[in-house]
Amino acid sequence: MLLKNDRRTIRAWTMYDWANSSYALVINSAIFPAYYNSVTRQGENNRVSFLGFDVENTALYSIALGLSFGIVALLSPLLSSISDYAGNQRSFMQFFCYLGALACMALFFFTGGDQLGIGIAGLMLATIGYSGSIVFYNAYLPAIADEAIQDRVSAQGYAMGYMGATTLLILNLAFILNEKSLGIEDGTLLPRLAFLSTGLWWMGFAQITFRRLPHGIKAARPRNGGRFLLHGYEELLNVWRRIRSERVLRNFLPAFFFYIMGVQTVMFMAASFGEKEIKLPMAALIATVLSLEYIAIGGAYLFAALSKRFGNVPALMLAVGLWLCICIGAYFIYDVWSFFVCAFFIGIVMGGIQSLSRSTYAKMIPATENNAGFFSFYDVCEKVAIMLGLLMFGTLDQMTGSMRTSIFALGIWFAVGLVFLWRVHRLRMQTFNKTME
Repeated sequence: MLLKNDRRTIRAWTMYDWANSSYALVINSAIFPAYYNSVTRQGENNRVSFLGFDVENTALYSIALGLSFGIVALLSPLLSSISDYAGNQRSFMQFFCYLGALACMALFFFTGGDQLGIGIAGLMLATIGYSGSIVFYNAYLPAIADEAIQDRVSAQGYAMGYMGATTLLILNLAFILNEKSLGIEDGTLLPRLAFLSTGLWWMGFAQITFRRLPHGIKAARPRNGGRFLLHGYEELLNVWRRIRSERVLRNFLPAFFFYIMGVQTVMFMAASFGEKEIKLPMAALIATVLSLEYIAIGGAYLFAALSKRFGNVPALMLAVGLWLCICIGAYFIYDVWSFFVCAFFIGIVMGGIQSLSRSTYAKMIPATENNAGFFSFYDVCEKVAIMLGLLMFGTLDQMTGSMRTSIFALGIWFAVGLVFLWRVHRLRMQTFNKTME
């Protein structure tokens, strides 16, 4: 039987955050987007040929990333059902970890347009591996820690992820900044070594987690024919039926869906925007992304204080309003300093909106013994939103040849999310007034 609240097990669990967050920072945010843009560009020509289609390089990147999240959103309920009934969550977690890590390492061989297939396949498989492994990683939390300490354990995981990812990024940045003094003439070598080191870091430190976590969370369950495969989807459907009867929650989830679509798309595409539209060098982009990580910490505390003072929903409305202003302002950015100012405000709201959204949702969940089901619905909702946001971004980029139009258009989704949040606020105020009467 799995022993709860064991310090060594909890420490091993948090080490997976240390291991896999390197992918989120190096591949998704800092180095790979800028590298991808530079090696797929020919002079001023940003068009590439892929599977017989002539597309904008950044449009292809955005669409490939979006499809990756769509695949995970589609498969995660099925995989969760299989692992629950087989009692082997660790095996699935290991599979996705190794898939993602090996895909990161394969990006070492991506040196330009001739290897575009390697770059796109590596990006997609790394994203699927990362997102897929997180599904099973999160499932271990209630099994290793009592509810009273789960928030603290989860925060420890996030802290470990932040420290691990920034440590590896700083090491890679130190080499990239000293490329000339190291006598390296191949401008692609150090970024490619960063991708290789990310995969090795991810797979290597994950062994600490896998060595300690049990094979499964609980014993295998009877399969009852093939219907066990549909259990995850049936659970999502049951949660949806329950949500429809909750007025506040059924307005909050559309708000979350629309604004998180904008938030995640901006975060995934910001580095590409800086490299392509502002012409920022890779070292400057890496330093900017690294700074955002520190600014985000202050932003998280700021919005936590605002939510305590004014309430969760008004604080979220402020954050979404700022995101809307960021999207509008980004359309008019043409110089480096304006980009840095915009990045500063992204860091402020980035640090608060995700944690505040999750805690707000947790407070709105009705009394139930199926909290895991509600959060599974929340997770799938977020991944579908990311997919649609990235697909829309890439489609507009392809149609217009400019990422500015795509960023500006994301403001529409923030505006829609803000309208739904206002409805949530109004419903909660009505409930409060009735209670006071």
